[in-house]
Amino acid sequence: MNPLEFFLKNRAEILTLTGEHVWLVGISMLLAAAIGLPLGMLLTRWPAGRRPLLGGANIIQTVPSLALFGFLLPMPWLGARADRLAITALTLYALLPIIRNTYTGITGVDPAVREAARGVGMTDRQLLFYVELPLASGVILAGVRVATVICVGIATIAAAIGAGGLGEFIFRGLAMVNNQLILAGAIPAALLALTADFVLGRLEGRLRARA
Repeated sequence: MNPLEFFLKNRAEILTLTGEHVWLVGISMLLAAAIGLPLGMLLTRWPAGRRPLLGGANIIQTVPSLALFGFLLPMPWLGARADRLAITALTLYALLPIIRNTYTGITGVDPAVREAARGVGMTDRQLLFYVELPLASGVILAGVRVATVICVGIATIAAAIGAGGLGEFIFRGLAMVNNQLILAGAIPAALLALTADFVLGRLEGRLRARA
């Protein structure tokens, strides 16, 4: 059976696991954005927190994915369900690019623009939401783009703890020494990463052009 025939025969399972993969990545990215964006904004107003927050997020990035799953597994609420564990790990991995790019984008706004905004009477809150964030949106989205691609890749490892996703095919194929099974997981995962990168890249380009 050639790879195309295998894909057609198993398309229902491939679509199901792709849906699980997208769900894991989507929930993780929503949580990472909800945490990372405010933290990045906070660092622009609290420079003393830059070293511990960015340092902590950077340390998480250096921990191998399986090791991080192992560290989180003994936690009572997280370890009870594989999907919670996987989402928590993916969220932690996505934080660094989002925090760093949010901070970099806002601090990179032209000082003359800030002075002009303050000159017309804007408060610090208005300056952040009406001037700095719109101008930094392209850089911020670049961080979200990087984080999304990272999550799509690492989510394949989540199958090792029973969280589902396209990694199920990859691990099954490795165990059975079956290249078709490996490709059934690897190809859709790669396509998801490329699609996310393309779509977010186009949106990033438009935001940068407007800024």
